[in-house]
Amino acid sequence: MTTTTGPRSFLVLHGWQNHRPADHWQHWLADRLTERGHAVAYPQLPDPDDPALEVWLGELARLLDGLDAGRERVVVAHSLSVVLWLQAVARGLPGLDAVDRVLLVAPPSAPVLAGHPEVAEFALPSLDGLTLPCPTRLVAGDDDPYCPEGVQSAYGTPLGLTAEVLPGAAHLDLDAGYGSWPSVLEWCENGDARFTVRPGRPS
Repeated sequence: MTTTTGPRSFLVLHGWQNHRPADHWQHWLADRLTERGHAVAYPQLPDPDDPALEVWLGELARLLDGLDAGRERVVVAHSLSVVLWLQAVARGLPGLDAVDRVLLVAPPSAPVLAGHPEVAEFALPSLDGLTLPCPTRLVAGDDDPYCPEGVQSAYGTPLGLTAEVLPGAAHLDLDAGYGSWPSVLEWCENGDARFTVRPGRPS
């Protein structure tokens, strides 16, 4: 793995039904990182309204191969792409071990996935004992309608992570008011940064 203090290489992965709207925090983040001289891939994954797991896994493998080997490589995944990442880890997808750190934001729970036919095939792999390939942070709202069980019990505990739970952040999407999100930008440039609710929301 590569650790650098200069420009980094980022892969930003969106979730279900996300067509990369300009006001979403991931779009905002990709723009800010690009302005600061980092290499950023923020692709539109195929058929976001009716995604196919195998197709998304193939895209992930291709995108990982495209990360700049001379820079620190960072993945930021939101919602369904958190599940995509964990499926890739469970399958040993090539390229995962080249990533230096990962941020997992607002993953949906297994019952929620099962309840939507469009994404039911993204069923979670077994998380107990799953070895994550690099340092990983897990962040979610305390009132996420897509993870009513709570992110710590659904993901944090089985993965051996302590989730960072933000009050009133819901699914950390546009509906929750997450256009700009300064603390995620800070984490991207400083992996020790603490996540906070965006300005203007209760903390």
